[in-house]
Amino acid sequence: MASATGVSAAPPEPAASVDAGWILSKLARPAPTQTDFVELRGSALLKTPLRIEGQYRRPTNDTLVRAVRAPYAETTTIRNGEATIERNGKARTFSLSRAPELQGLQASFGAMLAGDRTQLERYYTIEAAGTRQSWAMTLTPRERALAGKVRGIVLRGRGAELRCIETRPVKGDLQRTLLASAARSAHGATDAAALAALCTAQ
Repeated sequence: MASATGVSAAPPEPAASVDAGWILSKLARPAPTQTDFVELRGSALLKTPLRIEGQYRRPTNDTLVRAVRAPYAETTTIRNGEATIERNGKARTFSLSRAPELQGLQASFGAMLAGDRTQLERYYTIEAAGTRQSWAMTLTPRERALAGKVRGIVLRGRGAELRCIETRPVKGDLQRTLLASAARSAHGATDAAALAALCTAQ
């Protein structure tokens, strides 16, 4: 349709598509860094998903801390090929070889925050889709031990913000972890559908 000046309005430019390199360049954060999280764990034994709140911290490039604040207090520190879990004043340390899902967590978070695609691809195949305003990056485990626990991980975000991580276990229900503004928006929310919608909200 012509405008009042007789010049046709230009069509809007299509949203720019993304690739894994672009996403990783935006997610890179030098240590130290931290972000709040709200995790939803479904179970056939529960009427509503278990809601876990806490914070991820990366005090140094080789250390990842997962501090749960509610509904219980627990701190998991991953460093130097080991995980230490502290709860109720007691701590236990074990090799990550006994917990491939924790090893995968450290590898994925560490590589993402370092913007290190090569490191990430040691553990996962990567597929990216969407636009810079709404993107998803799917990680499929390469190693047999991790693949035996986790079918895949989908990271969802917009721009430079990682908003949600969907973990698809081999057994059990999908697990969602809301981060950054999505976690803040989840404050006080209890409806499972509303919390799940925050994972893909624009």
